Amino acid sequence: MAESVTVRDILEALDWITGGRVVKGPGDLGGQNPFVLTKSSGIPGKSVTETPGLVWGDPSARVRRAAVLMTLTESAIELAAATGVECLVAHHPIADGANSGGVTLKNYLGLYGLHALELHEAFHGLHPGIPWLHGHRALEVDIRAGGIHGNILYYGEALPEVRTLGNLLDRLESLMDLKTEREALEQERRLRNCPDLLETCVSTRGHILLGTPESPVRRLLHIFPHTGFTPEHLEAAKAAHPDADTVLATISRVYPGNPLIDKARELGMNFLCGNSHALEILENGIPLARALATRLPGLEVRVFRERVTSYPLDEVGSGTIRDYGRDMASRYLPGTR
Repeated sequence: MAESVTVRDILEALDWITGGRVVKGPGDLGGQNPFVLTKSSGIPGKSVTETPGLVWGDPSARVRRAAVLMTLTESAIELAAATGVECLVAHHPIADGANSGGVTLKNYLGLYGLHALELHEAFHGLHPGIPWLHGHRALEVDIRAGGIHGNILYYGEALPEVRTLGNLLDRLESLMDLKTEREALEQERRLRNCPDLLETCVSTRGHILLGTPESPVRRLLHIFPHTGFTPEHLEAAKAAHPDADTVLATISRVYPGNPLIDKARELGMNFLCGNSHALEILENGIPLARALATRLPGLEVRVFRERVTSYPLDEVGSGTIRDYGRDMASRYLPGTR
């Protein structure tokens, strides 16, 4: 059995991995740590502050098994407790109630003796893996495009083997093992007798919005639309890098009708979407998990990977559970009788 480490050891490892970005004291929460950020859409009561490091738990507690995941959910909490995982390292920020099944973190994590840490913006920009996976070498990185913290923009040069948009998509298909994802979905459709079963990784595969598979690609502007990237940012980036011929959107993407597509067309650029957020557990989660395992060889590190599926209402679950749903709705929920 692997020798256990402490939660404090994990914290120190994360601080080492990030070059000192983990919260170390009250001063970091008062403005000294630039990675302590409040995210808000202006919706009353819904803002959240990122605090890279320990969110809940005892620093002196011993841990044999930890898991790296993207977003803390009640499903992750239940899986951890049922499988002997004692410490959860979430990439995305953790909010009381929102990330713990609608109850307090104290009650839910405390019930199971779990410790939780987060490491979001503090982990971004530490490795060039996302550009590499998408077939380019980042020549410049701006993590504050347009003055917005976290609005990341890469200016990159296509790798020698990536000469066209089609090459880039084929690269993603192979590296992300999307063939297996499609085969797993087809198996599940057959098993459940539900041909209309959908799954995130398959539904959000990379695709071209402007250009063709044969369109050449040499220099790219790699953007993340959900961070607040605007057509004005794209225009400024193109002016700064006039040789850029392709816009690459990853993590999030855009759909027909988005003004970013119109701006790229106006600028004479290709536009394609790469990996979606559903694959960030591979892009950022695996490097983080590997760094933790290397730094703490006495710690067993697992990876929690989300898989979200979509069913037609009349095909979800067993016939019995569908009957149960109809019965509960018709007998007890207003407006359905």
